[in-house]
Amino acid sequence: MQGYSDIDELKLSTISGYFQLFTADPQLRLLSLFPTTISETDSIKWDSTVGGRGMVPFKGPGQETPMGYSRGIAQHEAKVAFFGQKRYYDEEFLNNLRQPGTTAQKMVASQKLSMEMAEMGNMSMRRREWMISQMLWNNGFTYKSTGDTTIKVDYGIPSSHIVTVTANKSWYNGADRTILADFNTANRTVRDACGATIVRAISNSSVLEYIASDNDILTLLSKSTFGDGNLFSGGNELINANPSIIGNLFHKNLIYEVYDEQYEVRANLTAVVTANSTTTISVDDAADFVAGGTLTFVDASAGTSESETIASVDEDAGTVAVSSAPSTSYKATEDYVYMNRPFIPDDYIVFFADRVQGQNIAEMVEAPFGIPARYGMFADTWDRKDPEGIWLRVQDKCLPVLKITGAVYALKVKP
Repeated sequence: MQGYSDIDELKLSTISGYFQLFTADPQLRLLSLFPTTISETDSIKWDSTVGGRGMVPFKGPGQETPMGYSRGIAQHEAKVAFFGQKRYYDEEFLNNLRQPGTTAQKMVASQKLSMEMAEMGNMSMRRREWMISQMLWNNGFTYKSTGDTTIKVDYGIPSSHIVTVTANKSWYNGADRTILADFNTANRTVRDACGATIVRAISNSSVLEYIASDNDILTLLSKSTFGDGNLFSGGNELINANPSIIGNLFHKNLIYEVYDEQYEVRANLTAVVTANSTTTISVDDAADFVAGGTLTFVDASAGTSESETIASVDEDAGTVAVSSAPSTSYKATEDYVYMNRPFIPDDYIVFFADRVQGQNIAEMVEAPFGIPARYGMFADTWDRKDPEGIWLRVQDKCLPVLKITGAVYALKVKP
């Protein structure tokens, strides 16, 4: 094999430049909410506070200045999450890239490489988006670190800010539901904790559907300056209701956004799945699968798939149990399973203030990796001699940190 130095598309400068200029999928909304900073090490420490509105005390002339105090400071420490993916391209693919001019083989190979680079970039950005979403609604998440150890980061959001309504208050069908009051409770809780007013509320369309069919809200809209029927003008693409009208019901600066974007959880099979028999599925990584979700089995060679309901998940054992065995057999290593999950789960709405007293409530911290040290999403390549080909790898290392925990309020609206 003559190497790939003659292939423009695979020059490291070309690939690195592509990922440095890569623009995240515009459907990913959370990435743009908070700034990015850097750390000199991959072990970071940060302080968080619930928030406060204290004042400096008076003092008399010639008197000692009163001692100040810290309000609700908590200290956190974590290893920054490291994530990445590599893909292999064989000799036939590389030779197609070498085709002169614009032959069909060269065009197909170039398009495949471009599409897969974009896919890898998007997958890296989606991992960042996932971490932010978990920080906001789940108060933390777990991830792998050195030696395949598992790290759990807990952001310390006060328990009074992580609330599940009672059955009779369910936004779905609760006889005593009070959606208007729940919005106001979220705002008061954040205001009392840190002095800020919530400026954002995010849910997926399942929650918008509950709100748009609530009689109290419909009655209020019909009597308000919004005019009868305006709730259903310029609506969400899935639910014919306008979330901005709902946000303005509570205060003019509240941006209520409906966010239905999803991510894929995928794992390779590590043991054979026998048709109509196997219900405990062994996978290489059971993290992020959830009971009650839909597990899709994919036969990679045949291009076929089927789905079953997940009964339970054992991350330590690396297994996902399904309620019924699939009707087709699947091979270890070659075949895989996946499920799709929304970044903001069904039946959750998250309220937050993005700044408190001029300070961002959160930030994304990037840490160095590789030699020389690199920050942010970075791509590299290397030869494989036998069989001949190249590897293309994309890596990233970062962690969101939450500095003002009292600025977030997560509400589960259906118990």
